[in-house]
Amino acid sequence: MELDDLILISVDDHIIEPPDMFVNHLHRRYWGDAPQLVHREDGTDVWTFRDVVIPNAALNAVAGRPKSEYGMEPQGLDEIRPGCYDVHERVKDMSAGGILAQMNFPSFPGFAARLFATDDPGFSLALVQAYNDWHVDEWCAAYPGRFIPMALPVIWDARLCADEVRRNAAKGVHSLTFTENPAALGYPSFHDPYWNPLWEALVDTDTVLSVHIGSSGRLSVPAVDSPPDVMITLQPMNIVSAAADLLWSRVIKDYPGIKIALSEGGTGWIPYFLERVDRTYEMHSTWTLQDFGGKLPSEVFREHFLTCFISDPLGVRLRHDIGIDNICWEADYPHSDSMWPHAPEELHGVFTENAVPDADIAKMTHENAMRWYSFDPFAHIPKENATVGALRNAVADHDVSTQSRSHRVVAPEDKLAGYRERARRAVAAR
Repeated sequence: MELDDLILISVDDHIIEPPDMFVNHLHRRYWGDAPQLVHREDGTDVWTFRDVVIPNAALNAVAGRPKSEYGMEPQGLDEIRPGCYDVHERVKDMSAGGILAQMNFPSFPGFAARLFATDDPGFSLALVQAYNDWHVDEWCAAYPGRFIPMALPVIWDARLCADEVRRNAAKGVHSLTFTENPAALGYPSFHDPYWNPLWEALVDTDTVLSVHIGSSGRLSVPAVDSPPDVMITLQPMNIVSAAADLLWSRVIKDYPGIKIALSEGGTGWIPYFLERVDRTYEMHSTWTLQDFGGKLPSEVFREHFLTCFISDPLGVRLRHDIGIDNICWEADYPHSDSMWPHAPEELHGVFTENAVPDADIAKMTHENAMRWYSFDPFAHIPKENATVGALRNAVADHDVSTQSRSHRVVAPEDKLAGYRERARRAVAAR
């Protein structure tokens, strides 16, 4: 397949929320208590909510910036590409990067919207619903066919969460962002019947549980004074634990229609994982009393779990060991792992080096995403206008050059010192 003929749908990207997102969707009586974006004297912008302050960390929005500006220090909205928070600019960036459609995870509320869990249940629910209505009715609806809509969960109440899944499914939403470890957030584990109403709602509405790495706030870092490279390297490891926890859980057995996406978890680890779960089943199921109805755990995994990759040459080579119908592509815009705007070139190179046939490419780049998330962009955009070449031609004048945007020059040693201090405070706050 030629590079310009690729059709790319990404199942993992991110929004840096705009300051006016609650205006049209949160009841007026809550405006004074709602999260606010505050511009500070040092030039940074932070979301404040009660006694919580959430900065825009630099690694979360470095698309189009030089690597010298990567880091964990806070930044202002005027230091990042407008496409991070402006839907009109986002779509231009997508087209210039050859990307037909994206699914956008939240930023400041956290992947599981834990921030919105307050001592006022009515206010908490209003915040989640306002965010979801903004995301679906404004962000996604602005450009039909360009976004896979996603809902935030009501993480603190399984029944209300189920209701919110059904409410959003009625508007065409078939993805729910969720934590990879609810127990780490102080809620019942996946194994607790507490979540049964949620599993029922997900199955009834054909909604995917999209479990993003780091969504429990617990990363696999050996020590607080470890280099940041350790944290970055181990980020996918929590998703491996979640995959095992869910695969062996009763959820898979009691709800055979459940669908789970391991978001931003990569794919290269999966063949070994599947060998290991089958070995575990063979050696221990007589006393652990696991029963998959005559199937191997690896077979059950392929029935229920979706995986995704950015480039993953190893995962692409081992795609049939993973399951070719279980793999999607992700761009991770505007995070630091993103290949934007050159994702098509890097991805095409991986496909070419591994002699991947067109049918497999189509599944991994867009067909699997469409099927798993009940998403049909071609109902709005003719297929001939959805390719990398066509999208780029449509915005040929859009500037995607690498540009310095930071107002402050921060020396690498100061970036490291700031990271370690924030890590120590995070550990002390647990």
